[in-house]
Amino acid sequence: MHNIPSFEKNHDLLQTGLHEGTTMHGVTTWDLRCKKPNAGDYISPKALHTVEHLLATTLRNSERADDIIYFGPMGCRTGFYLLTVNMNRGEVIVFLKKCCAQALTLDYVPGSKREECGNYLEHDLEGAKSEIKNYMEILERL
Repeated sequence: MHNIPSFEKNHDLLQTGLHEGTTMHGVTTWDLRCKKPNAGDYISPKALHTVEHLLATTLRNSERADDIIYFGPMGCRTGFYLLTVNMNRGEVIVFLKKCCAQALTLDYVPGSKREECGNYLEHDLEGAKSEIKNYMEILERL
């Protein structure tokens, strides 16, 4: 089998930030890298899950909701994938800053009731907010 494009990148060289991946059928994959790969510092499973809920909600309730195809965590727990249409890097950065700031104002985890989530007990709101703040600092340096 052929490696998928993300496995073709040398992860030991990847840094934190926002990395543009492939564009297929008009959909661009963005690598929101919160942690340096293979460096021993990973997002906890509970915080990762909660960031997914917070940002998926703010992204999909924004003025650019129609341009959001998907947002979800990386299995390696070093970041997230954002799939978009009609957005360039500059627009994505501004958009992420806005949605991250909005996520920090939430005092609950959207979609965290038993009937809404397949692992509703695995959430950490404060841990997620800490990870979002850290990523916002990364975005400011871009």
